[in-house]
Amino acid sequence: MISIHRALLVATILLATPVLHAKNQEDAIQKQIDALRDGPQAQRPAATLKLATDIRALPASKGKVTLADNLEHMATEGDPGMETLQAVADTLAQALTETPVPAKKDWPAPPYFDLAKLVHYEHATTTLSDPNYTKAADALTKNDADIGKIDFTLKDINGKKVTLSQLRGKVVLVSFWTTWSQPSEQEMPDLDAIYTHLASKGLVILSIDPEDIPMSDLMKVATYVTQTSYHAPVLLDPGGKVQGMFHLDGAMPESFVFDREGKLVAVAINKRTQRQFLNMIALAGIEP
Repeated sequence: MISIHRALLVATILLATPVLHAKNQEDAIQKQIDALRDGPQAQRPAATLKLATDIRALPASKGKVTLADNLEHMATEGDPGMETLQAVADTLAQALTETPVPAKKDWPAPPYFDLAKLVHYEHATTTLSDPNYTKAADALTKNDADIGKIDFTLKDINGKKVTLSQLRGKVVLVSFWTTWSQPSEQEMPDLDAIYTHLASKGLVILSIDPEDIPMSDLMKVATYVTQTSYHAPVLLDPGGKVQGMFHLDGAMPESFVFDREGKLVAVAINKRTQRQFLNMIALAGIEP
């Protein structure tokens, strides 16, 4: 009897060991993803590329999908280069192929949308054949069409009303940000430099904060703007009504460029570098 118990114990340990090993690997990789913002920016593309390779080597699991999706969120911050973005897209597509994520009420799960964004906005490619991915890609195209028809009126931090349609004839960069978003904070100096340099050429930057801030806390935003010496108009969108019009899911920052006729010409799904912003604005007809 004792030998049987020992045999069962050994068998249980042997079966559990690969699972525990995989979980330890996933935990270690997640820690590296979390630390990407802390390392030298020049080394970040290579570190992201290595993480994509490490995730692809993991056995199929829901955890692998989560890691691949979390890496996508970090990879689109700034400009890691096309090789890195493609590797991240390939990793997420592989994970979803191995472990499809069920739709919720006939709506694709977020990882499918994140992969579709890499293809739609970052120009990566994918061979993933999945109706959830197709539906997500189609939804992004529809969202762009909706955004191209948007008009809104919001108040700035001084109470002045600003209406998007009244800015026709200008190139307008609409940037959604929040005071709690580290990537938002990191890109604001570049936006400020671009605004002060190109405003005379017809560029308007509207920085929209969709936080549901009580009137008593509005000074928090005003103080933040003053302390950072930010010159572009900062608009308040309490309750996120305009944020919803842009089909945003809460991730910040995101930016949209409209040309002088009000046509949507560029979208950034995460933090952008100064060079990337200038390339977006150039699509609307303003050169540095």
